[in-house]
Amino acid sequence: MTVVHHQAGDGIDEFIPVRKDDIIEALIESGALASEAEREEFRFLCRRLEAIYHYEYFGLLERLHRGYYYFGPDVAPHAAMDRETVERGYADLLQSLDQVLKDASFVELPHDHIADAHRRRALLRVEVKASLDDFREVRFYRRGRHVEQVEIREWYGLRRRKIEVEVYDDVVLIVAMKSTAELASKRQLRALERRNIRPGSVLLKYFRNVASSDLKALFPNVRVVMSNLDKLVLGVPALIGGIPILLNIYATISVLYLVVGYYLGHAAAIHDKDMKTALAALSGLAALGAFVARQWVRYQRQALLYRTELADNIYYRNVNNNAGIFDYLVGSAEEQECKEVWLAYHFLHVAPSPPTADELDGRIEAWLRETFGVDLDFKVDDALARLAALGLLKRDGERLFVSPLAGAAAQLHAAWNRLFPAENRATPL
Repeated sequence: MTVVHHQAGDGIDEFIPVRKDDIIEALIESGALASEAEREEFRFLCRRLEAIYHYEYFGLLERLHRGYYYFGPDVAPHAAMDRETVERGYADLLQSLDQVLKDASFVELPHDHIADAHRRRALLRVEVKASLDDFREVRFYRRGRHVEQVEIREWYGLRRRKIEVEVYDDVVLIVAMKSTAELASKRQLRALERRNIRPGSVLLKYFRNVASSDLKALFPNVRVVMSNLDKLVLGVPALIGGIPILLNIYATISVLYLVVGYYLGHAAAIHDKDMKTALAALSGLAALGAFVARQWVRYQRQALLYRTELADNIYYRNVNNNAGIFDYLVGSAEEQECKEVWLAYHFLHVAPSPPTADELDGRIEAWLRETFGVDLDFKVDDALARLAALGLLKRDGERLFVSPLAGAAAQLHAAWNRLFPAENRATPL
């Protein structure tokens, strides 16, 4: 399997796929910070920023857990929650999820993109169907992508060819189920009961390394259906083998009725040759039953193989589910914020002259490309907004600069103290 960097599609990703510690050490080793004391001050500044963002995102994590409590699939609906309260909680939950996903550099995928990708499916050989009518709302988010060159089999292994497939590194699926009142039929309610899904719940799924053409296979109501080729492979032999049996039965069925009528008292007598013909008809019926049973077993076996392939395809890509994904997403968002602000502060601090936002953006992207070999669209506006909120960013027209390390440390000290009431404040960082 060959992996190549992706350049086409809906733009370059904003995700920085580098560890925080590696970012800090690479910035220090670049030599732009002159003395050991200055390097230590920069390390300490990064840790202060990390502590502030950790506290802020902890609040978001608690908000997500509180908001999801009444929408988890394993929790019975609260009797005191009226429709207005449910709707308000649902809107707040989706807003919080959308915020943390975008902070973690996830991008929401439109439904027409998913439908178009499924029509170009490649890795998953089976045909799948999933109805959106079963759900109140469905959202897909993806982060990071690459192109893999894979070999696929066609015509039951008789033909092999290599293709390039776009693969998403991380995929988050949000599925809001309809409430009991919104379900159109008892069939939908029974289907949810079979899968142990509570009406009105919100399902959260986290997957990794999913081909863009296989997104539809991640739906909770996905089902395997036979392709036209499979129907031909199973149907044509059934038709060819079944017609002679039916013709033989048709030729003797009238005699079989005559024999049955005799034993029921409706016919006066039967000849020996009629009895032989009737026995042949019974043998034909038995053969037809055996043939139908054999074809049904073949159909079920093929369907089972496809369901197994579908289950394996999803199982080995599923990372986490429901409330379990909150800690990972919040931690990832916090890490992204830290890396973006560290980079923006460092390159403003060491700049020989105050740059513009575009110049800063270009320098950071070039440094990441040269140092780690990653191509991305740095979120310079977000990073500058964060620095400004902390009081670290200064502007002179379009030119940008930041407080020196000593002054920045004092400003972060004040920002940390503002997070707590004075009477409850612990020893500052």
